[in-house]
Amino acid sequence: MHRSLAATGLVAVSLSLLGACAEKPAAGDGTVAVAASDSSCEVSATKLDAGPTTFQVTNKGSKVTEFYVYAEGDRIMGEVENVGPGLSRDLVVDLPKGSYEGACKPGMVGDGIRQTLSVTGAPAKDLSDSEELKAAAASYERYVESQTGALIDKTTEFVDAVKAGEVDEAKALFPRARTYWERIEPVAEIFGDLDPITDGREPDAKAEGRDFTGWHRIEKQLWVEGDTRGMDPYADELLANVKKVVELSKEQPLTALQLAQGSKGLLDEVATGKITGEEDEFSHTDLWDFKANIEGSQAAIAALRPVLEKADPELVTLIDQRFEALDTELDQHQDADSGEWVGYDTLTKAQVKKLSDAVAALSEPISKVAAVVAASA
Repeated sequence: MHRSLAATGLVAVSLSLLGACAEKPAAGDGTVAVAASDSSCEVSATKLDAGPTTFQVTNKGSKVTEFYVYAEGDRIMGEVENVGPGLSRDLVVDLPKGSYEGACKPGMVGDGIRQTLSVTGAPAKDLSDSEELKAAAASYERYVESQTGALIDKTTEFVDAVKAGEVDEAKALFPRARTYWERIEPVAEIFGDLDPITDGREPDAKAEGRDFTGWHRIEKQLWVEGDTRGMDPYADELLANVKKVVELSKEQPLTALQLAQGSKGLLDEVATGKITGEEDEFSHTDLWDFKANIEGSQAAIAALRPVLEKADPELVTLIDQRFEALDTELDQHQDADSGEWVGYDTLTKAQVKKLSDAVAALSEPISKVAAVVAASA
């Protein structure tokens, strides 16, 4: 698996810290404690049994962190993002037999402090064999197919406008094309670097020492410079990467558990990049993305609904109520006739606070979905 020299050095540090626990198996209930700091990633066990594992991630550092479980080629099996200092988050991942890496990312940048995870044996229960969970994954796969076709079409229109120098047309197409991307972003996020090079922000690119590319590079040129000079290579690369994500999504569709994690991840996207206005910092089209993330999360829950209603109908009722409340709060910022969203920079602090509170209220019950799915095999 690829990593930078800096990350390799961090891995060496983490290995020295973890030597004492490297031979320990996971707890009998399949839980693994992860103590993340600004310079270490202490995993309580690296020898795991096949099947669902719950990583209990606690941030003991001063920086916001993330925890990832990677398969070969840095394919993401599961992730938990935006774990603030002093906070804890659970990540439930269904791992078949094989070799993986767990990675803490202090500051949410770079390849992370990594530790090899070895998974052996046959799972006591196989989530992928559950007919209900298979049906949920298949239902979501159909949703992804409906979105990816439109994603390619709209991205192609956007790229064509950029390469033709049609600034106004490109600006109009920018948020519309991104709507389809944002609805299915959990799909893109499992394929290593494809998500950051396609949808990464400028500060993150600089922090990681890579070229600023993708949607937001072109966004900056359109809204800051007011033209499309020098954007042809970035536009071509954007379309190529979007098509690559679409092809990979057909080859490796999300499992039901990844789908459950993704429904929460989409809300985390809103709670961090969108709610602060830093996602679309040049165009201020954040509310388009905001709505798309929510719709994507709703689609994930809809696919899982038969499983959730059987296992925890009260949770489903609460999630429905919280989705409705968030939609009501958000939709007042959209013109009912044109479908246009107001610029995010026009919202007052009070309006942003109401949106933030509605997202937080929904995020709490959504965070329980993965555990319900893992217990439903």
